[in-house]
Formats: sequence, structure tokens, C-alpha cells
Amino acid sequence: MYVARVPNRNSPPAFLLREAFREGGKVKTHTLANISHWPAAQIEALRQVLRGDTRPATRLHDAFAIVRSLPHGHVAAVLAMIHQLQLNQVLQAGPQRERVLALIAQRVLQPSSKLATARALRSETAHSTLGKELGVGAVDEDDLYQALDWLLPQQAAIEAVLARRHLGEGTLVLYDVSSTYFEGHCCPLACYGHSRDERRGNPQIVFGMLADAQGCPVAVEVFEGNTADPKTVAAQIAKLRERFELKEVVLVGDRGMLTQARIEQELRPVAGLEWITALRSGQIQKLVADGALQLSLFDQTDLAEITHPDYPGERLVVCRNLLLAEERARKRAELLAAAEKKLELIAAATRRSQRPLCDPERINYRIGAALSPTKMSKYFCWQITAAGLSYERDPERIARDAALDGIYVLRTSLPAPQMDAVHTVRAYKQLARLERAFRILKSLDLELRPIHHRRAERVRAHVLLCVLAYYVEWHLRRAWAPLLFDDEQRGEPHASSPVAPAQRSAGAMAKARTKRTADALPVQSFRDLLRDLATISQNRIQPTRQALPPFDMVTRPTALQRQALELVGVKL
Repeated sequence: MYVARVPNRNSPPAFLLREAFREGGKVKTHTLANISHWPAAQIEALRQVLRGDTRPATRLHDAFAIVRSLPHGHVAAVLAMIHQLQLNQVLQAGPQRERVLALIAQRVLQPSSKLATARALRSETAHSTLGKELGVGAVDEDDLYQALDWLLPQQAAIEAVLARRHLGEGTLVLYDVSSTYFEGHCCPLACYGHSRDERRGNPQIVFGMLADAQGCPVAVEVFEGNTADPKTVAAQIAKLRERFELKEVVLVGDRGMLTQARIEQELRPVAGLEWITALRSGQIQKLVADGALQLSLFDQTDLAEITHPDYPGERLVVCRNLLLAEERARKRAELLAAAEKKLELIAAATRRSQRPLCDPERINYRIGAALSPTKMSKYFCWQITAAGLSYERDPERIARDAALDGIYVLRTSLPAPQMDAVHTVRAYKQLARLERAFRILKSLDLELRPIHHRRAERVRAHVLLCVLAYYVEWHLRRAWAPLLFDDEQRGEPHASSPVAPAQRSAGAMAKARTKRTADALPVQSFRDLLRDLATISQNRIQPTRQALPPFDMVTRPTALQRQALELVGVKL
């Protein structure tokens, strides 16, 4: 059989399916069908089959061309969460809104500079379908800076919406501060201070974050880099009382934040404002010296309540963690041994035959420089004589501090019927969620640091943008908890005592052991899951026949990808 093309004068040619055979020594043909109404591609395909061409894959490959392929799955997931959280409605309407949403989404997907983000959004150099999905069009870095400038004036309104969602009367509010270093010296917010990033040679900024009891961010504020932690508390109290209009709040802060002075001057005078914090080591030692804290309390339990006249109207919850005690004892022993080695080097310098170190001021300076970083000078006694430097440990001071290893004391103004000792300890431990938030913000996840902006408003807008990105990531982590190594029952206590170290649930331990979910799907980290979803591409396909229009086709997701997308409400 073969396909014959028969001319038809002024009409289009006819295509006939024929067969040839011999009869009486002559070749004759027989028409089996008229296929003139078939599309040209279909006729050509039949002709190739009749010729014996058995390579259909080659024909399909020639029939279509993939013009462009862009990662799409992770974009769909992040944008779906942004719309679930209604961030597009929280922001004011206008052309800058989509650009701000693109900045937030890109910070979650792949944090980068404004210049790199602009390249990732433009259609010619797109790294994903983010720009197309949000319809941002052609943008450059100046457009993104203008979007930042547009975002900052809305911070108060945005935080008010988040506060209504996550805070209520009588709720726990976590507050903590962190710092991040600054590249350059032109920003008025950039000052030298206590660096939590161990970058003493760089100026820095300080920023404080308010969150609910689960660690979900609600508000953020940026301060100058030399601002002490307690100095930031007054602004947060005003924010909670005036902007968020909360009359009854329980503020949870660490011992370096809610100091005695802050409590007396700024917290106690405010009606309806309660607090949970901890005592410093000197205050704990005073409790022991006054007889209010008896170490025999921990013979039968690791948790007890006491009172003291120095803290009128407050409850003191005394806790002892044996594992923490062992860790502190081990660390002290190592630091003491290291300090003795440094002191011995200084002592040897005072006894050397050539150019010995004799000046007492220089000797004391070197001792301070050697011991101050580890705060070990309080455990040694030394004497400078004509023979050189002699030193020894202070066993009484070491024993006094060692007796308090693993002991910490919480102070709260809440009455026992409102919150008992067990829940007070658990509430204070929730501050670890903010520490985790700071790690995510400043690490490779969101890359808040280092800061390169020069204007104070741009720095504040940059920090706000990163916190909004963390707000989206926080909810994504909760939605994807069954597929991640995260503990799905993080908010539920798994230890018999709140003082004991936190324990992972049985389900989390099983995921860590088998690397599989209950549905036998592979378990991944948050970043790995985003990279996995990025393999779902949106392909632009152009048929070879120019008369046929191009079309988009999305990669078929795997079982794991399908479940991850369904958990955030995406169906491809």
C-alpha cells in the first residue's frame, strides 16, 4: 500500500490510499480510501508508516520543540501560601504590590540581592515562573528599591493585621532581640556594639521581634547598633498597648531583656501587663545567701516555688536541670585548664632571663586580655612580686558557683491560678522558638545579613521584608511538617517534667530513623523540598507546523511533589 497524490486541475490535489498488484503480467492499482480530508501531518505520518519507518519517537521529536523551560513547582507552592495568608490583601493595591510580593517570594525561594532578583524576574533572564505568575513585567533594581520604599510606610498597618490574627487579650507574647552586621559606614543606624555574629570589626544594627507563643512573627523594630537590649522594651510595650490595643498581655523575655530596672520602671506601672523572665546569677546567689533558696529542695524534685522580699507580688520558680549541670561543670573545667595555660605563659614571661615582663600594669593588662573573653578571672588569685607572677585557683568561688550548676530561677507576676509553675517554665522555654527564627533569618535560608543598604529607611524596609518572608516560611514549614524532619507535635510536651530536656515525638524519631514518612515517601529538609519542587517545570512547547499555536505544559509531579502541593492547596 502507498499514498498517491493525484493532481486535480485547479482544485487541491487528492490523496488516495492505494494498493498495487499484478494481474496477467500487468501492474494494476486499487484505491482503498480517499484520505484527502486528513490533515497534512496525519497523511505524512501514514506515508512514513507505509514506507516502513518504525521510529515514531523521532517523528514526535520533530513535530514539537520545547522553546523554554522554567522551574515552577516551588513558585506555585510559595504563591499559594502567600494567597492563603492573604498578604496580597494586607498590602495596599497598586503596581508596587506585585513587586513586593515578588520580593517576599524570591526571598523564600532563593534569597539574593535586588540586582539578582531583578534579573530573576525579567522574562529574558527569568530563573523561574515567579515574574510571569505575578505579572511584574520588566523590572530593574531601581524598581525594586522603589517597592521597598513603598512597603515601609505600611509596616504599622501590616503588623496590626498580624496582631489581630495571632494575639489576643491575656495571650503570651515572646520578645527577643538580635543583631546583624553591616557592610559600610554610611548608615545612621550602623553602630558598633555587642556583636552576636562575632563580627566585632563591623558596625551593626539591632532588631527586636514580637511573636506569639508558637513563634509566629507579628512585629519587628530596628534600632541603632549600640542599643542595649533593655532599652528596646519600652517601644514594644507601647506597641502592644497603643497600636495593637491589647489591655492584658503576658510578656516573655530573657534575663538580659527584662531586667530589674525595666520591670520597676516600665512593666510594673502598667496595669494588665504581666511578665515572665529569669534571674541573673548574682540574684540567684543572693537568694542562696539569704536562705530563701535551699539546695535540699532538689533532693526529691527538679521544680519548686519560693518567695523573697526583694520580689514583692511575684512568684519565683526554681528549676534544676541535671544535664545542664553536667554540661556547665564540664565546660568550666575546660575553661579553667585553658586559662591556666594562658597564665602560665604570662608567668613564664615574667621569669625569663632576657627582657622579663616586669611592669605590673602590663602584666595585669595581659591577664585581663587573656581571661576576660571567657570570664575566668573571678576563679583565680594572683600576685606580682619581684620573683615574677604567681597564681592559684580560688576553690571557694569555684565551689560556690559549681553548687548552682544547672539551677535557674524564673520570676513571674502571674498568680498561680492563672498559670502554675509547670506552664510558667514551658512558657519561658518558648523563647527558643525566637532563637530559631533568628537563625533562619540570618542564615542561608533568608540571608538577612549582611546589610548593604545605606539609608535608614531602606534598612528598616529590608528587615521588614525578611520578616514577612519568614512569616510565609513559618506557615510553609507547619503545612509541610509531615514531609520534613520537623516534629509535627512540636507544641506538645513529650517530657514528664518541663525542666527536663525537650524530647522528640515518636513520629519524629521514626522519620529520622527510616528517612521515610508514614506513607513511605522520602523525608527531606525544607530547602531540599523546595529544590525538589523546582524540578516541576513549566514548558513552552511550539509545534513544528507554524499554523499551530504554542502551548504550555507542566511537568507531571511525583507522588511526593503532589502531596507537598496538595498540603498548600495547589493542584497541577
